[in-house]
This record gives sequence, C-alpha cells and structure tokens, in this order.
Amino acid sequence: MPVTTPKEVFVPLLSVLRQGAERSQNICEELGRAAQDLEIKEVLDAREFSSTQIRSRLDECFRLIGEKPMKRNGRLHEVFLEDFRKELKEIQPPPARRSFILGKASRLMHLRIGEYTADKLAFADRTKLLIREQLKEERVAA
Repeated sequence: MPVTTPKEVFVPLLSVLRQGAERSQNICEELGRAAQDLEIKEVLDAREFSSTQIRSRLDECFRLIGEKPMKRNGRLHEVFLEDFRKELKEIQPPPARRSFILGKASRLMHLRIGEYTADKLAFADRTKLLIREQLKEERVAA
C-alpha cells in the first residue's frame, strides 16, 4: 500500500513506540518483582515511571493528530519475557539472579533505544525530503 501522507508514516511509528513503552513498563514490573533487591527495584521503578511519562506524551501526540494507536505485533517483547522467565528459573544464587536481571533490564533498554533510533531516522529522512522539496519550490518560483 503506497504512503500518500505524512500521517501514514508517523502513525505506525508512533504506535510502535507507544506499544514498546507499554510493554517495557510491564516487563520492568516483572523484573522488579523477580529482583527481590531494593536497589534494583528502585532502578526499575524509575524506568517504569519514565515509560509511563513517555506513553502519556505519545498519547497526547495521537490526540493532537486525531488518530488512535495501531495494533502492532508485539512478539519481540513476548519472547523477551518468555526467555527471561525460563532462564531465571535456572538461576539459584541471589547475586547471579541480580546480575541476570540487571543484564535483562539493560538489554530491554537497548531494544527501546533501537526503536527510538529508527523513529528519529525516519523523522530525519522525512525532514530532509521536505527541505529538498522546499528548495525546489523556491528555485522554481525565482
């Protein structure tokens, strides 16, 4: 299906970011419950709070453009949680469990960074295209 408007580009991108923020919040909650360590829980609670703020801002973006988030395939986050649960069951010593949880939290944040990087690249490409179009229009008008 050809894309004919900027909105058709941004709604799917924003939807992916919103869904990622929601799923990250849920994953951080589960990681925090599994951690059984006050410091790790505090770090994950802060990340959860940040995810809530991000989701709220994205919801405002959707409201401003008069759209609803699209349903996206969230299989990546589901697999992440499945693997986490399976692997955590096999780890007994508390220090090893803490290290494992922190490693998973770090990996989750890198996934989120990748989502935002893709979004920023799409925005940058769209902006470059608009600048080129504007310059062409100015040349034609001159």
